[in-house]
Amino acid sequence: MKNISILGATGSVGTQALTVIEGNPELYRVSALTGNGNAALLIEQALKFKPELVVITDESKYQAVKMALAGTNIKVLAGEEALCEAAVLDGVDIVLTAIVGSVGLKPTIAAIKAGKDIALANKETLVVAGDLITQLARENGVRIIPVDSEHSAIFQCLVGESTNSIEKIYLTASGGPFRGKDRSFLKGVTKAEALKHPNWVMGAKITIDSASLMNKGLEVIEAKWLFDLDVDQIDVIVHPQSIVHSLVQFNDGSMKAQMGLPDMNLPIHYALAYPDRISSDFKRFNFIDYPELNFYKADSETFRNLDLAYVALRKGGNMPCIINAANEVVVEAFLQDKIGFLQMSDVIEACMEGIGFIEQPSLSNYLETDLHTRIFASQLVTK
Repeated sequence: MKNISILGATGSVGTQALTVIEGNPELYRVSALTGNGNAALLIEQALKFKPELVVITDESKYQAVKMALAGTNIKVLAGEEALCEAAVLDGVDIVLTAIVGSVGLKPTIAAIKAGKDIALANKETLVVAGDLITQLARENGVRIIPVDSEHSAIFQCLVGESTNSIEKIYLTASGGPFRGKDRSFLKGVTKAEALKHPNWVMGAKITIDSASLMNKGLEVIEAKWLFDLDVDQIDVIVHPQSIVHSLVQFNDGSMKAQMGLPDMNLPIHYALAYPDRISSDFKRFNFIDYPELNFYKADSETFRNLDLAYVALRKGGNMPCIINAANEVVVEAFLQDKIGFLQMSDVIEACMEGIGFIEQPSLSNYLETDLHTRIFASQLVTK
């Protein structure tokens, strides 16, 4: 029986994780649940799974959650700082970090320092401070098990292999809803169009990131830290069917790919059960249904966010933190119809040029960079 704390229980990954847990009650127990603004769903989850602790980060919803759970033994806390309490709760074996954005950084650090294994669905944590996170994990003997489908695929391909035999990894991208389109088309796309992902059902932020290829750029940075790779060892290929989730090429030229239907339940199930593989009733892939699997070069000239992510990774220091913070601001602005699709890249690039570069940042430097970038990006959006 594994005790699990889920940070971001009301989001796409969090809700699917609870479905996996519900299907395996003899294997998993929910110890803590956190949510941001969806108090109604968080209350429903808490009454169903009966965790020890519930955290609602939107403090204005605290009383509603507290009153709804008053007849239970569930402790209720509010605010972002309380996320750390959910991350370090006694008895928890694994913390699923499914919060969107850099708000996941502090509770992930707290969990690692408390010796909790991490099922990582919050890629921004490694994008912002990958060097600090991976060093802390080594020092505390903590395993970081990726939940993103692409990184889970690489992780699975490396089981039984020596990581120093990697020649290159290929992260696959569906291409999103605008695959093959040019910049003249992208100039006028709407948020409704950008939110129509062809293969995956995800939250709004990650869906927009997928449409702009920033999601793949962030995954490139994440992969560098997860698998201790140089930037030239990480490539991106567009694979519209989303069946091959990623590939590893070894130094003898052989390759491994992890394949399956585009279903986040699979990597969640693998991460929670690791190192075991637990039987599931998930829908199986049928080769006959996919007579063709296609692969194309990623268009980083049209979708500039991917190129900006590579630039940030090569520069290092606090530069990935800058693009992550700027991206969170511009995605929210795009979803609020304040800027156009192509303007997101313009603002991110301006932040990369306008925010001070720090070659070897500390945690406080990362937090300051994040704050200053958000202020600067918001000012650019307003202009």
